[in-house]
Amino acid sequence: MSAIGPVEPGGETRLSAPPPLPHGPRGPLGSHGHLARLYGRHRRTVLAALTAGAVLTAGVLLYTTRPRQPPPPAPPFPSQVTAVTYLKPQARGPETDKRNFSFIVELTVESGPPVTVTHISQPYTGLSTTSSPHVPFRTKEGSPRKIVITLRVTECGELPENVGLPFLDVTLRNTRAIRTHSFILGPRYAQDLSTALQVACSNDFR
Repeated sequence: MSAIGPVEPGGETRLSAPPPLPHGPRGPLGSHGHLARLYGRHRRTVLAALTAGAVLTAGVLLYTTRPRQPPPPAPPFPSQVTAVTYLKPQARGPETDKRNFSFIVELTVESGPPVTVTHISQPYTGLSTTSSPHVPFRTKEGSPRKIVITLRVTECGELPENVGLPFLDVTLRNTRAIRTHSFILGPRYAQDLSTALQVACSNDFR
């Protein structure tokens, strides 16, 4: 028998093609190329996101490090900017009850928000106190207000014969606080008040 050798190409015989390589990245160069193609397609989106993040970070830093403005100062307490000045006794008519007498003071607000007078009184239990205008009333800076204080003697036995340093208790209110302040009206008021009490009570002082 003759030996059979290798089959020679020819006729219908074809060499088979090499098997295809598996899909996917072909080593390190193929991986970088894939990333480069992705970056090329999304470069604008990536740059926009990075820019927005940088702007946001800069804005936050600017906000947190900005110089802080100090808060506006609180308005003054009403008693710190309000003055009450004694002017004079009010003239009485011939028919006026001698147990009633009035005097005039001036209230001034020196600065700050308007001040409201909510109550006026004096320390002697034998006297009642009313005012014109009636409380409450309001006074603002630059507009002094004249107030007529009327006292009525209700009990002579409760009054001193000689008044030393009489004062008015005035309750004041503004946007800061409400407080009662004692205003000493000075020696002229003390003298006029003592005279009025002598007339009102005559010999009733004990």
